[in-house]
Amino acid sequence: MNKRFFVAMNKIIALCVIIFAVSGLFIFNEKLIGWVVFGLGLLSLGALRLFKIEIRSVWPDIMFGLIDNGILAILAVLGGSIAGVSGAIIGGAVGNAITDGIAGVFEGHMAERLREQNISESRTMLGSATGKMAGCLLGAGFVLIIAVLINPKL
Repeated sequence: MNKRFFVAMNKIIALCVIIFAVSGLFIFNEKLIGWVVFGLGLLSLGALRLFKIEIRSVWPDIMFGLIDNGILAILAVLGGSIAGVSGAIIGGAVGNAITDGIAGVFEGHMAERLREQNISESRTMLGSATGKMAGCLLGAGFVLIIAVLINPKL
């Protein structure tokens, strides 16, 4: 493995530790967790700038994450409200399989459109990973915010 791999892994692991720690602090605060997760998505977008990666070059990854975790979160919330923890796990697992396929279509479409516009969307380890993390957090955060607004008892 080369040096770039270890540099990318170290940066992603550092970002993951921050995301895990912050989300862990708010996990039992149902009213704020959606905002926290959404904010962590914005933090990940900020990390792209810190890593000197143009957001538009990883837009397909961000789009993938938004759709992937957005739909997954909807299915997990629905499954959890119907059948508790087991329902949330099934909703999340089945939702993940379904949304990977759907989000992959959108990711590919966005990549093709960027290439048609002569915008480089060449993937790097760090850019793809951070872009997908940002999109996933933004998508899940948005769904959690809406879920609490619809049903404040969540």
